Amino acid sequence: MQDSEAYACLLNVLAPECSAKPSAMSVKDLLRRARLVLEHADRMGCKRYLTPKDIVDGLPNLNLAFVAHIFQKRNGLSKQMKRVSFVDGLSDDAQVSREERSFRLWINSLGISIYINNVFEDLRNGWVLLEVIDKIAPGSVNRKMANRPPIKLPFKKVENCNQVLKIGKELKFSLVNIAGNDIVQGNKKLILAFLWQLMRYNILQLLKNLRFHSNGKEIADNDILVWANKKVKDSGKHQSRMESFKDRSLSSGTFFLDLLSGVEPRVVNWSLVTKGEKDEEKQMNASYIISVARKLGCSIFLLPEDILEVKQKMMLTLTASIMYWYLKRPTSHSLDSKNGCSCETSSTTTSDDSASESSFDDNAAR
Repeated sequence: MQDSEAYACLLNVLAPECSAKPSAMSVKDLLRRARLVLEHADRMGCKRYLTPKDIVDGLPNLNLAFVAHIFQKRNGLSKQMKRVSFVDGLSDDAQVSREERSFRLWINSLGISIYINNVFEDLRNGWVLLEVIDKIAPGSVNRKMANRPPIKLPFKKVENCNQVLKIGKELKFSLVNIAGNDIVQGNKKLILAFLWQLMRYNILQLLKNLRFHSNGKEIADNDILVWANKKVKDSGKHQSRMESFKDRSLSSGTFFLDLLSGVEPRVVNWSLVTKGEKDEEKQMNASYIISVARKLGCSIFLLPEDILEVKQKMMLTLTASIMYWYLKRPTSHSLDSKNGCSCETSSTTTSDDSASESSFDDNAAR
């Protein structure tokens, strides 16, 4: 903020008709540039809460008041904005940004020492990934071989990322055509594929820790699917069912609301639920699903759009999150007898988002 570049860009977007010459960006002197920014703000009707020196000095409270006033005066939002169907699909960059946000929320929820602002940038030194792995697979990281931040030498970062991939292979991740340097270079596709496998491993470990397996067979994606359908059926909703985690009928949101009601009958306010036939109704249901799941105590990181578009990975982890919350309640429950799966439980929350329906090797290769 101190060099006024962000202010100059913002005001040129919000009020281009109020710009004047010389432009703030063409001026190198910081005090003069800040003065031009404030003059621009004056012309669009914003009172001055600060002086050019306040901007250059980076005084937080005055800058906050200034930004708030700009937002109040002209925020660039419109009630008449064109409606875009979520199902139309997003650009590749938008899809990547959405997945990045989900993974960022998940990583920050793990309680690691470094707060993540952007996974593509903050994970490049390998240290954060090692911390994440140590959280979900304790004891797997060789800390003597790890390089702690700040890391200036590139090969030290590569060493960390190589250890990350080595552990990934030990955890049976699909790591075809990925090297430590790909993470250091910020390869988005490969980083997202690796993070998905970490998140999925975390979810399955949580369920495994509840002793949810039978005859040595650990829980699989199909077990989660069977459990969800059984809970909905047992609650009396015999017509509500999902065939797979990519079942297009899930976009209406009604199945997940039935599932949430099945695990806790009092949690859903049915007066707020729509039929889920139109896009607007589906979006309302999707937002309500996330709200109800979080109120229940599930750790949810997916977005309403993920439900509307029936993102396969997200559907799995949403279901697994609800299942994990249910199995940790202080009572014993059993799964479907056909699968011979049973579980015993104990106390509260958690799980994550993002998911696939069957083998995660397919997802890792995205």
